[in-house]
Amino acid sequence: MYYLGLDIGSSSIKAALVNMDTGKSVGVVQEPETEMGMLAVKNGWAEQEPNDWWKHICAAITKLKDIHKIAQSEIKGIGISYQMHGLVLVDEKGNPLRPSIIWCDSRAVGIGNDAFESIGEDKCNAHLLNSPSNFTASKLKWVKDNEPEIYEKVHKFMLPGDYAAFKLSNKMTTTISGLSEGIFWDFKNDEIADFLLGEYGIEKSMVPEIVETFGLQGSVSEQGGKESGLDVGTPIYYRAGDQPNNALSLNVFNPGEVAGTGGTSGVFYAVTDSLSVKESSRVNNFAHVNYVKGEAPRIGKLLCINGAGIQYRWLLNNLAVGSYAEMNDLASEIPVGSDGVCLIPFGNGAERMLNNKEVGSRILNINLNNHGIAHMCRAALEGIAFSFVYGMEILISDGIKIDVLRVGNDNLFRSEIFSNTIATLIEHDIEIYNTTGAIGAARAAGLHDGDFEKFGSYIMENDYVKTFKPVKDKAPYLKAYQEWKKELELIINK
Repeated sequence: MYYLGLDIGSSSIKAALVNMDTGKSVGVVQEPETEMGMLAVKNGWAEQEPNDWWKHICAAITKLKDIHKIAQSEIKGIGISYQMHGLVLVDEKGNPLRPSIIWCDSRAVGIGNDAFESIGEDKCNAHLLNSPSNFTASKLKWVKDNEPEIYEKVHKFMLPGDYAAFKLSNKMTTTISGLSEGIFWDFKNDEIADFLLGEYGIEKSMVPEIVETFGLQGSVSEQGGKESGLDVGTPIYYRAGDQPNNALSLNVFNPGEVAGTGGTSGVFYAVTDSLSVKESSRVNNFAHVNYVKGEAPRIGKLLCINGAGIQYRWLLNNLAVGSYAEMNDLASEIPVGSDGVCLIPFGNGAERMLNNKEVGSRILNINLNNHGIAHMCRAALEGIAFSFVYGMEILISDGIKIDVLRVGNDNLFRSEIFSNTIATLIEHDIEIYNTTGAIGAARAAGLHDGDFEKFGSYIMENDYVKTFKPVKDKAPYLKAYQEWKKELELIINK
């Protein structure tokens, strides 16, 4: 028997099956095989059709069953992971009223900034743990102000994972974790943030029914089963945004545990039991998957680095090299510090951890007589790694500690130069695990029984790859980092 995991990304839908008894992955598929489209009517806008997600979810489930010869009756539970911060608006029948305004859409930045000023930084930090910024609540306010004819038809707002669960179950629900990522949750009072709804003039009736993150959230309806190919009555046991889910996938639940990812963008996600925030303008704070109302808090502090893997990919596409492996081999020929070449990797838009400044990507200190492609490759890996270290310093200043650091087996963390640089500078081991968000969501479907110890054993026994340890001679790494940091701060402070 199996659990099904769905991961609703902005580029594709991934579906995974895991064995219920062992937690082992049976298989993962992606739909579509090429990237999903994105609507960008204006600069800074990004929208997707919710029913396109549903179409690809159904296709992925069909593909997964066909490839692995699994009968729909053998799937005994569903877990859902999804792209965070998206806004889906539906009428009373659940029909989308407009395309979803997704996570990377920046149209509501001004609305969030105005609310932060109007409500006050102290109150936002104490109650929301964040600025309203460009999150889901601010996007809903944008629709209210700019598309009143649509807003007046809204029955409920949903996050992307809520909509997927609705299409499966015909039940409109959400979670505390989901509401917190939309900045709808008041942590101080442990309830929906009525004061923010009031600030934005949003009706509380638009909030879906709240269900537990782990537990029976709904079950597949007759229509949902007909379209998805799942048995009617199959339970939905879990739902969470992609970054909290990535942390779950790495068995990161408790204070002192930190998860990392190194894909197109980079993330550190650290769990704490403190509601105190100092860096709300640079770090996002959300209810982690194991946050329970009325109990000791479990908060996920999320620090995002937009200019991460996209920088290395840009070099791959624009240098005379054929693969990442070749770039890594070239980089290994150059000593720590790249012979003075310094790369600032922030070329993927505004960086929240740099107070939303657009620093750009910069290559500094090149000597045209002595430096070549290999220096560029080393400087890129080091520069991206240094940005992770800089981000970790911000998290530490915001009160987190590191007992365990686990990361996915992403492109960047596969590089010894990259991982050794981070491990050495933060003076902590980096544990590498070969898992995905879809696999994590599938396994999390089994957590409705509350057995977190068994869940953790699945990850440790099935997914562990290796550990990068700090290099004993830290001095050259520290010198190179200090030089990089000096160049960055000259740019920031000019």
